[in-house]
Amino acid sequence: MRHAVCHAARARCAQRRLEGRREDARWSQGAPLPADGIHRSRAHLSKNAFGKAGLELEVAFVLGRRFDADAGPVDEADVIAAIESVYASIEVVASRSAAWPDVDKLWQLADLQNHGALVLGDGVLYDEAFAFVEPSITFTLDGVSLFDSKPANPAGDPRRLLAWTVNHSVARGVTFERGTVITAGSYTGLAMPDGTGRVLGDIAGLPPVEMRFA
Repeated sequence: MRHAVCHAARARCAQRRLEGRREDARWSQGAPLPADGIHRSRAHLSKNAFGKAGLELEVAFVLGRRFDADAGPVDEADVIAAIESVYASIEVVASRSAAWPDVDKLWQLADLQNHGALVLGDGVLYDEAFAFVEPSITFTLDGVSLFDSKPANPAGDPRRLLAWTVNHSVARGVTFERGTVITAGSYTGLAMPDGTGRVLGDIAGLPPVEMRFA
């Protein structure tokens, strides 16, 4: 499994073989996230392992074609056409800063500094009619809402981040293999739960993603 971060846009890309369990420590670009921190839905994680842990509900895309290194610039339409499937995901945000979460906003964009784990749900085939800008969502801990505002991605439509992510990588000599997963930022902002229990994220139209904090 491969995972890398695009700092400024809060878009992240993880390359993995969806059909297998093989993990790979080779990363595409940006700030690499540890392969052992990427999990499938229903993972059990220790909250104490992350210190002051936050949670975000995000959307992720799988690309269904290869983009060769140094082949850019890649047209945005070609990247959108390459989307194969879409997933809900939960990021556990765990900062290295003792003052977290009261730190400068720019520091909060550095994902390897603030990343704890990523939990990826099951995917569905891409549908361009999906409500990417303002989907209906629920995000709960043991049935109690972690989010009570209007869902919004920092990019508006998270698909806007995909071409930038691909071009940022291929321009630096990194090939995007078929099966690359790109997570494209939070719909919920950061929730800082006090307790432990079952975390469930549901983005309407996608299979729900869940994890358990113990």
